[in-house]
Amino acid sequence: MHKARIMIDGYNLALEEGTGISTYSRNLSFTLKELGSDVDVLYGTRRSPRNELMKEIAFFDPNVGKPNFLDRFIYEMRMVGSVPMMNATATQIPLTDTVIKDAYKSRLPRADALWNVPQLFARSYKLFDLTGKFFTVKMPSEPQIAHWTYPLPLKLKNAKNIYTIHDLVPLRLPYTTLDVKRRYFKLMKSLASRADHIVTVSETSKRDIVNILGIPEDRVTNTYQAVDIPAKYANKPVDIVKQEVEGTFNLTYKGYMLFFGAIEPKKNVARLIEGFLGSGVDIPLVIVGKLGWKSEQELKLLNEDVISYLEQVDKLMVTRRRIHRIDYASFPLLVSLIRGAKAVMFPSLYEGFGLPALEAMQLGTPVLSSTGGSMPEVCGDAALLVDPYDPRAIAEGIRALDTNEALREELSRKGVARAAAFSTHAYAERLDALYRRLESEKGMLARPQRA
Repeated sequence: MHKARIMIDGYNLALEEGTGISTYSRNLSFTLKELGSDVDVLYGTRRSPRNELMKEIAFFDPNVGKPNFLDRFIYEMRMVGSVPMMNATATQIPLTDTVIKDAYKSRLPRADALWNVPQLFARSYKLFDLTGKFFTVKMPSEPQIAHWTYPLPLKLKNAKNIYTIHDLVPLRLPYTTLDVKRRYFKLMKSLASRADHIVTVSETSKRDIVNILGIPEDRVTNTYQAVDIPAKYANKPVDIVKQEVEGTFNLTYKGYMLFFGAIEPKKNVARLIEGFLGSGVDIPLVIVGKLGWKSEQELKLLNEDVISYLEQVDKLMVTRRRIHRIDYASFPLLVSLIRGAKAVMFPSLYEGFGLPALEAMQLGTPVLSSTGGSMPEVCGDAALLVDPYDPRAIAEGIRALDTNEALREELSRKGVARAAAFSTHAYAERLDALYRRLESEKGMLARPQRA
């Protein structure tokens, strides 16, 4: 087992809404602890007050850490000055019993210590935009490894800096993200030359990284991800799941199709809705997720004018009743929604890994996914894969899952088995092998130390 002290960033862990990368970061922290490593997590909240109690309070309440006018003025003057801030020393966030943390249990990583550099991530991007340099973080009694869970223009002093690049979607499907593409490409190329090692989450992403960024294969390692749903949710009695699905959402157990995730172009919700409406199935499609970039285009078939037209054409086609949109569901309720669905829909255009599909498979719910990105690699033959750009193919897949009980049973059985290949134990073994290899192969770690 790996015993090193390892720092990971809290860039996505600090987000109010959960993301796939926040799940990745939490799982990484838990897995590192299982391996016996000491884990530090570095955040970039607004401020780190001098008072120890206020440091802790400010971590859980961003308004406490809101900079005053003088702080903002000094910060802006330093940022636009001739010599931008290039480094900072992290301060530890005390965790006592004063602040009741129960509401944050599902979001906090497993760590030995939490650290903060005020506005760290914004400052690092500003420095990179102005100078092309990486912001340097210093820590007392420094960790041996900094594992950045996202491509960030940051490095930890006196540590081996490795970076997870989940995918290159902003370069492969530039029309599906809000990233500033010129900055993104510049950052990716900088990571290619500065990183001690690159980690990714599928062979599909690894091929993209090697081919597009020109990084040698031996400097990129695919660890995949872990799919891990706590047993208290995954094994909840069926009668309780039924009560939650029916009582909370007024849905029929095993009487709806489900999509969950961000409503944005990459997730292909518009074609899913088009395919669903064209499938003719008489159960509803439930869409769970926050509105993201271009969500109005993804939901255009739910526009009131379209609904009115459809009702005039066919009185039986009442779209508002056939498609339910749920803005938010807590994790326990989301697990019940997945378990209660007849099938889960995940026809994404491109994924680096595709965690939602595997979460559904682990819970035994049949999955419709896509032939795009990593989904064939991750799902294997345990999901029904369709062309994500063809609404007709999506419609046919939906009809097959709705009417073919034998197919659903087969996919459910295969899905559970497939998800087991991405267990936390398997993930821990892959991570352990990576860290040990990096420590033993010094040549792989001897990258030029640039600013």
